[in-house]
Order: sequence, then C-alpha cells, then structure tokens
Amino acid sequence: MIKAVEVVFATSVRIRCWFHRLSNIRSKLPDDEAAEVMAHIYAVRDAPPWMPPERPPTASRTPIDASPAAVACFADDREALLAIHRVPVRHRIRVRTTNLAERSFEEERRRTKIIPRLMSEKATMKLAFATMIRSAERWCRVSINDIERHQLKLLRSELGLDPPPAEDQTTRRRRTTERAAA
Repeated sequence: MIKAVEVVFATSVRIRCWFHRLSNIRSKLPDDEAAEVMAHIYAVRDAPPWMPPERPPTASRTPIDASPAAVACFADDREALLAIHRVPVRHRIRVRTTNLAERSFEEERRRTKIIPRLMSEKATMKLAFATMIRSAERWCRVSINDIERHQLKLLRSELGLDPPPAEDQTTRRRRTTERAAA
C-alpha cells in the first residue's frame, strides 16, 4: 500500500504514525530500560526543526542499543518517521498520528454495516466525501501565522507543488542589463 501511495502522491510528504511506532518500540523493550529509551525517542520526535533529529556521533551507548528489535523498529522507514520535522512545529501534533484517518475509516465501515449494500456509486461517493469533510473541519480550527505560512510555502516549492514566482519587469530588465554589461 505504501508503494501505491508513493506512486499516486509522489510529491507529497509521507509521514509515519508516531503513536503506533512508539507502541511497537515500547513492546520490544525490557521494562527496566523502557522509560529512559522512550524519553530519548520522545526527544527525537519533539526536536526543534533546526536541530538534527539524530543522536550526536559522540554520544555514549544508550539503552536502546541493547535492544536490537527496538532499534530495527525505529530504523524501519525512518525517513517517513522523521518527515514530521518538515512541517511547522504547531502542526506536528496534528500530523504525527493517523488516528483521525483511522477514525474516518472506522466511521465509514460502521455506516456501510448499517447500510448493507450501497445502492449506487453516488451513495458511496457521498459517504466518502462526508467522512473527508468531517476530517477537514478539524483542520479548519488550526490557525496559521505568517511564519508558518512561509514555512508551508517553502515546503510546497521544495516539493514542486507551487510554480516559481514570476519575475517582474524591473527585475528582468536589471538581469538583462547585467548580462549585457558582463
């Protein structure tokens, strides 16, 4: 399914669910080391955007090194797990878990059980869009300040979603003049 998402949404940022990954890592840790290891992992998740979300090379051996299964779980698809650092800090809490999407899928399943068979494609589409609209309403309550708007604009241009800004005539003339002078 991940490959299908990468093909269909090739220019999107794919972020893995931290909630499920943390529970998977926690299940692979011995109880006596779990608190310290989870504190390290929470620090990686909540790291500021300018700070690299990796352990510095000079760091000593941490308890997570003692659990190869936990290390493998954390390393699996690490790029998508750490992609959360590409979005503005205040938005991370909304995108670091897939619970909203999962609740939407569950609501859709619940409704399709009540209606044993959907009568037409139109009815199915209405159900799917109603679920998406309900999910989108939660994002309407998220305020975006100018800095976050700029960060999102940079991310969109980095992903190639926004065309480069058009040059105005004075900038174009200045470049033409500079090239002719050189």
